[in-house]
Amino acid sequence: MSKLTDLPKRILIGRALHSNKLGETLLSKRIALPVFASDPLSSVAYAPGEVLLVLSVAGVSAYNFSPWIALAVVVLMFTVVASYRQNVHAYPSGGGDYEVANVNLGPKAGLTVASALLVDYVLTVAVSISSGIENLGSAVPFVIEHKTFSAVAVIVLLTLMNLRGVKESGKLFAIPTYVFVGGVFVMIAWGAVRGLLMGETMKAPTADFTIHAEHQGLAGFALVFLLLRAFSSGCAALTGVEAISNGVPAFRKPKSRNAATTLALMGGLAVTMFCGIIALAMATDVRMAEHPATDLLKNGTPVGEGYTQNPVISQVAEAVFGNGSFLFIVLAAATALVLFLAANTAYNGFPLLGSILAQDRYLPRQLHTRGDRLAFSNGIVLLAAAAAILVYIYGADSTKLIQLYIVGVFVSFTLSQTGMVRHWNRLLAGETDPAKRRHMVRSRAINAFGAFFTGLVLVVVLITKFTHGAWVALLGMVIFYATMTAIRKHYDRVAEEIAAGDEPGDETVRPSRVHAIVLVSKIHKPTLRALAYSKLMRSDTLEALTISVDADETKALREEWQRRGIDVPLKVLDSPYREITRPVIDYVKRLRKESPRDVISVYIPEYVVGHWYEHLLHNQSALRLKGRLLFTPGVMVTSVPWQLDSSEAAKLRARKRAEWNAPGSVRRGPVTESKKEKAATKK
Repeated sequence: MSKLTDLPKRILIGRALHSNKLGETLLSKRIALPVFASDPLSSVAYAPGEVLLVLSVAGVSAYNFSPWIALAVVVLMFTVVASYRQNVHAYPSGGGDYEVANVNLGPKAGLTVASALLVDYVLTVAVSISSGIENLGSAVPFVIEHKTFSAVAVIVLLTLMNLRGVKESGKLFAIPTYVFVGGVFVMIAWGAVRGLLMGETMKAPTADFTIHAEHQGLAGFALVFLLLRAFSSGCAALTGVEAISNGVPAFRKPKSRNAATTLALMGGLAVTMFCGIIALAMATDVRMAEHPATDLLKNGTPVGEGYTQNPVISQVAEAVFGNGSFLFIVLAAATALVLFLAANTAYNGFPLLGSILAQDRYLPRQLHTRGDRLAFSNGIVLLAAAAAILVYIYGADSTKLIQLYIVGVFVSFTLSQTGMVRHWNRLLAGETDPAKRRHMVRSRAINAFGAFFTGLVLVVVLITKFTHGAWVALLGMVIFYATMTAIRKHYDRVAEEIAAGDEPGDETVRPSRVHAIVLVSKIHKPTLRALAYSKLMRSDTLEALTISVDADETKALREEWQRRGIDVPLKVLDSPYREITRPVIDYVKRLRKESPRDVISVYIPEYVVGHWYEHLLHNQSALRLKGRLLFTPGVMVTSVPWQLDSSEAAKLRARKRAEWNAPGSVRRGPVTESKKEKAATKK
């Protein structure tokens, strides 16, 4: 089994890294930007379209409100970025929103934030990859025809890339992210030159379409509700901002300053790209509809089910660069790729948060430790599985999935900023230095405004999106919260149960006697070794025990036992129903009932095999017996191994694996020590 699993694992994710190589996996700002900010940067590929889709309900005239909605999103983005810059300086340990809420608002608030973030990270993967599949599907029909399969395949590929380690995945993701950002800025600049300086008319492929408005002439409360819903959809551009505050430990020193700089850079790039695409969409007369087959009209006739509605960014690029041009193809390819890679924000945030929660005993301990490549492998696999299930359920439809989006992130935004206000209040209560107090007051004002604004947006999102799917995200948060609470209670209960008291208890009392039992099926080398070993333990009582399921075999065993003159009494238990496990368990329990202060020591001979399939042929009865005996109080179980010849082959394979080099490692040459490592060694 080891050979079958270890070799493919090494080929797929590379050689295991020593713990002292952890410092080499830390990220510079130029790598951290695509790793942690690819989600908000790539959201400009679908966030503008979501705004126009909602506004189209009221017809083309409602598009005139899109610049104002974009302005509101910009204000919100700068507010959140400014607020989180305070977070990364105050809490650089990587707990992010969870740590801030847990420390300042209490464990329940912290767990609420953690639940919201975990749900949002899963949705980030599902939405980003589904949107990328839809963008790619406009050029490759096979992809759109097999949307769910393609999306799950991308999740698997992305998982393998992240299992190789954060630094290597960051290098892979940097190029397409920077190509995408550069392509969007070139598109905005060239569009401005053509439209403003050259006076050319640029038309999107849907410019001549008309929209059948579902609700014409909206006014009053109905119009306000529509605008708020469009604004909440545009807030998708903010998802992923919190990942940087959760990932501060992954930055190089000075960690907090580098994280704050990356945050500011990410915010500036995202809002510029978002506003630029909205402006070009207005200038090129892009038309979008929630139900394009019936609501988009060409020459007064619905376009029909066969029509594929391309994203806003794709339509704008076609209008600015020209359909089929080199720059259009490059931007289209980079957009599809960066949407896949946007999920990497979650692949870095979810496992790190999972590790912190596991350390606090809210999640299984297996999520706390790093894997072979110094990445939190178990968290990565768990995230991939959850996202794949969600993609399968919703058929990789980004329009349906995005309705679930945003709720979780604004829950964490609001509670985190509220916690930061309390953090500054606590520090101000004991600070006397005027300069430091001024800095704290300014930071508190930023966080207070952030808490108010994000709280307001949270209310808007809940009201406008609840019936459209936000309830599913809330349900997911409740499930995470209840599960983590139950796990913590379990760990606390077990810790209390096994805690060693100051006074000696029953666990320290020496048993009055030890009754040893050697399980025997037939006389062979493993049985003789188990008997010899049990004698060495010098138990008060020693006996061999066999289960009679065949009278002839039992008779032959008795005769062989006597012929060899084995000086251990052989006890035979009849089993008329041909069971092995139950008679042994009943016998052991009877001995315990007769002498409660005695300990029963059971010796089980076992084969050590060298091939995975041999496990299916041997030791099955032993495994069942051990599983039952472990639940029997006062019983100790000892396995006495006998190595078969095939186990020698397994040892040889293990020795070869230890000397094995990953593909390409010979070309790369040996890893040399850094100057700092050499200096530390000399000291």
